[in-house]
Amino acid sequence: MPKARRSNDWGFPRWRGYDASREAAPVRLCDRHGCEEVGDCPAPKAPNSPERWMFCQAHAAEYNRGWDYFEGLDKADKEARAKAERTENAGYAEAQHYGWAGSGDGSRSADEMRALEVLDLEADADFATVKKAFRARAKEVHPDVKPGDKDAAAQFQQYSLAYEILKSAEERREWKG
Repeated sequence: MPKARRSNDWGFPRWRGYDASREAAPVRLCDRHGCEEVGDCPAPKAPNSPERWMFCQAHAAEYNRGWDYFEGLDKADKEARAKAERTENAGYAEAQHYGWAGSGDGSRSADEMRALEVLDLEADADFATVKKAFRARAKEVHPDVKPGDKDAAAQFQQYSLAYEILKSAEERREWKG
């Protein structure tokens, strides 16, 4: 007599999902010829068509790189549609997680990273380095050193703004820590 096997459905937590069955789940493979990966990324077969290819993530990225979303539109329509998309997506551009997209470890905001770029500093520069770089650059373009030079005055304002951004961020870090 064969030994009875215990079911996976006993005890808490359950050892298999509540909706899981014992049969193999059907999986759609990537539509790219020869690819054996799971095809879970839809891609349009043609503009304004409901039909979709189902690619794996790597092949979907490759496909989208060459896709022209404005194909068949004249120049004015392309500009109008591109402007509408920029307007619709403008609210997402400054979301907090986008601040980490650049170099650095994610501890600095996008504004801080831009301020560091203005001062030509690395992403991991400490505040003493920031202060030293600001003073050196500000001395070169200060309005007292170059009176009447509008470009130098604008550059001085950029350096000052970058320094203020980094200074306030440093003060916030010290206050929290």
